[in-house]
Amino acid sequence: MKRVLIIEDDINISELERDYLEANGYGADIEHNGKNGLERSLKEEYNCVIIDIMLPEISGFDICRELRKVKDIPIIIVTAKKEDIDKIRGLGLGADDYIVKPFSPSELVARVTAHINRYERLVSSSQDDNSKDIIELGGLRIEKASRRVFISNKEISLANKEFDLLLFLAQNPNIVFSRDQLFDKIWGYDSIGEPSTVTVHINKLREKIEDDMSKPRYIETVWGAGYRFKEA
Repeated sequence: MKRVLIIEDDINISELERDYLEANGYGADIEHNGKNGLERSLKEEYNCVIIDIMLPEISGFDICRELRKVKDIPIIIVTAKKEDIDKIRGLGLGADDYIVKPFSPSELVARVTAHINRYERLVSSSQDDNSKDIIELGGLRIEKASRRVFISNKEISLANKEFDLLLFLAQNPNIVFSRDQLFDKIWGYDSIGEPSTVTVHINKLREKIEDDMSKPRYIETVWGAGYRFKEA
């Protein structure tokens, strides 16, 4: 049984989320406090974590940041605000998706299912394909099976979707992909979100792998068309 942790201080909302998840075959646990939610998410094994932004003691943003440092599982943030800055901040901290209150519990279950399924497909694909387990381009080294990335022999930490995006581009060098194409490839056609998510993740990737973001060595912007990974 797939397990989901719900970190939500609103008792009615959290219990409704749990009921819908359990009705769809998931095991679901609830924490109403940010501190307890973070501790539990780090200690126990979950397939997905749903995190409200506004929480007692520790915010959802802080939970997302700390959880992403050590775990690669799908994270969905929940916000009562409609401002883009909250969505962008959450995605920048490593969240895979966001949903705005009020929302349909069925939509939440659909997003959880889509992200868990896609994560498992990507992990399975990385484990099965051993023919090109390591990609090395310049000072960049990508180890597919272990999902580790090194720049000049120094390991860097990437969020789940950041790694998937970098790996896809590196496996298809010198090919220009639009934001819509990258969104479909990495998030999947069954995901619910916006292509602007791609731009957020590209910027976060550049912060981590590029020496000079104004003159990127690896991920190049092709104005009006999209992005490509430079092989040479």
